[in-house]
Amino acid sequence: MSEFPADIYSEPSNVDVDTLRNLGPLRAMAGIWEGTKGLDTKPKAAGPKQQEFVERIELQPIDPQTNGPQLLYGLRYWTHIVKPGQVKTYHDQIGYWLWEPATGTVMHSLAIPRAQVVLAVGTADANATSFEVAAQRGVTDYGILSTPFLEHAFRTDSFRIKVTINPDGTWSYFEDTVLAIRGRDEPFHHTDSNTLRLVAEPTPNPLARG
Repeated sequence: MSEFPADIYSEPSNVDVDTLRNLGPLRAMAGIWEGTKGLDTKPKAAGPKQQEFVERIELQPIDPQTNGPQLLYGLRYWTHIVKPGQVKTYHDQIGYWLWEPATGTVMHSLAIPRAQVVLAVGTADANATSFEVAAQRGVTDYGILSTPFLEHAFRTDSFRIKVTINPDGTWSYFEDTVLAIRGRDEPFHHTDSNTLRLVAEPTPNPLARG
């Protein structure tokens, strides 16, 4: 039995144009943030290597989105990361955090310029201060897609990220990407973590500004 309504075309009539009022657990993440204590554990030929990093992430509200009867509110984001004291990009990432109020679903999409994309999902209460989303390789929804080289050498089998909203107004994340690396028998846990501090408030979405 389908969990979706028979009418797949009609859009909801109760759309609030103010995205910031309807982001559920994502509301505390809206804005521009910086974190100087990031830590990345990555694979190298000699073994795992830890690297500190400095991160800036912009999370700006978008107008409400509909898929027929489905209603989503979200944040468009851009993450830019460098090594301490350097200018060269260490990591760049874009995507969306999405919230579906009707089902309590959190969705996280990401794309990185090594030609890889991920769509991860989880559930949370609207007032949650901690939530997690995950994706698995090989499925047709909420999955992972990579280039042939990455599939050959550094295959991503799973991805998850846990977000925690802290009492002091910061938020933190812990990310675990499980890799199957060519020539190694054991899965490799490529992890990243940081705590972000607000440097600028979010800009209201276009419909709310109008």
